[in-house]
Amino acid sequence: MSLTSESRPSLLKQLLQVPVIVAALGYLVDMYDLFLFSVVRVPSLKALNVPTENLLTEGIRLLNYQMAGMLIGGVLWGVIADKKGRLSVLFGSIIMYSLANIGNGFVTSVDQYAILRFIAGVGLAGELGAGITLVTEVLPKEIRGYGTTLVATLGVLGAILAYFVADLFAWRISYFVGGGMGLLLLVLRFNVFESGMFKQIKDNSIEKGNIMMILTNGKRFTKYMMAILVGLPIWFVVGILITFSPEFGAAKGVEGINAGKAVMLAFSGQVFGDIGSGLLSQYLKSRKKVIGLFILLSLAMMIGYLLIPMQDLFSFYLLCALLGFCNGYWTLFITIAAELFGTNLRATVATTVPNFVRGATIPLAALFVQFKPDFGVIQSGLFIGLGTSAVALIALYFLEETFTKDMNFVEKK
Repeated sequence: MSLTSESRPSLLKQLLQVPVIVAALGYLVDMYDLFLFSVVRVPSLKALNVPTENLLTEGIRLLNYQMAGMLIGGVLWGVIADKKGRLSVLFGSIIMYSLANIGNGFVTSVDQYAILRFIAGVGLAGELGAGITLVTEVLPKEIRGYGTTLVATLGVLGAILAYFVADLFAWRISYFVGGGMGLLLLVLRFNVFESGMFKQIKDNSIEKGNIMMILTNGKRFTKYMMAILVGLPIWFVVGILITFSPEFGAAKGVEGINAGKAVMLAFSGQVFGDIGSGLLSQYLKSRKKVIGLFILLSLAMMIGYLLIPMQDLFSFYLLCALLGFCNGYWTLFITIAAELFGTNLRATVATTVPNFVRGATIPLAALFVQFKPDFGVIQSGLFIGLGTSAVALIALYFLEETFTKDMNFVEKK
């Protein structure tokens, strides 16, 4: 559908309505907290008296606790969103991760840190899926891609904000800032209205939020798994290549890499990638074509990051930014997942899919640690990167195109 000059103001007004803006701001706070740990990993663990030689292993352990929380939270919040409504998750999740964030600023041991990262992970798991579900349901199909692009762009700015806040303040204060932002956003959410599509099915007898409807139906389960696999390269880049950039840099002979700066640059690149992929998707009227292009670009950048010889920090950080740009299909892949399923399962899918992708960091990190002694940091990263990219491209091939799909339908038992 082409937008006439008369329809543009009306559609712009719909795009900037309260649920869309609040969902976008929620994702900003979500990403701030999610990647603050990557930024403050080294200084916070050193402050807790972790020896330098244990920073990598303890960092992976805490990351695994956070991701395990997100796996559990993804299922929990997804089911709640489909049974009780999208707004219940937008309120409950932000309270949990804001309080956990504040608690992170008070930790005195690594074990306390691990428990609070787990709780924060559970809370963080609900934000993006519920927000994307609400946005896709309240906006017409002609502009819902713009809506999810807006959410993604503000969200990635949260990761960049985490770097600058951590650069200005001590790591404990940085956690307090994140918790405070979440509690302030909670006040804005009292003005958000529920999805009309959910209201239509809320009080009828349709089965809602039943994840077994996905797991026990071959066709649905296949779509679900394909949607998850498409996102694997994104989290390999973020959870392994960027989070442990100092270790990859040292293996290439580049010393003095700041993990926080690498995270900031990667997400600065992703801002432009999210905008570019969203606009290109609207122009081509296709989600799949754009996602396929970005996966191929990501593969090329992975190979460059790992194999191109370099001696200076500028070249290394430039590749971090380019890797981030290629990660810019993150929201497109979640949008496809939401569009694949009916209203009674949509939030469950949109919430669990990104969190299972995030949770894939656990086996990917385990593989990386297992390969590292025999193959080294670079070759281990290359093997896993090639594998995740190949799997993602195969999965994308089997997914249906959803750009023009009508969202007002339900899944039957």
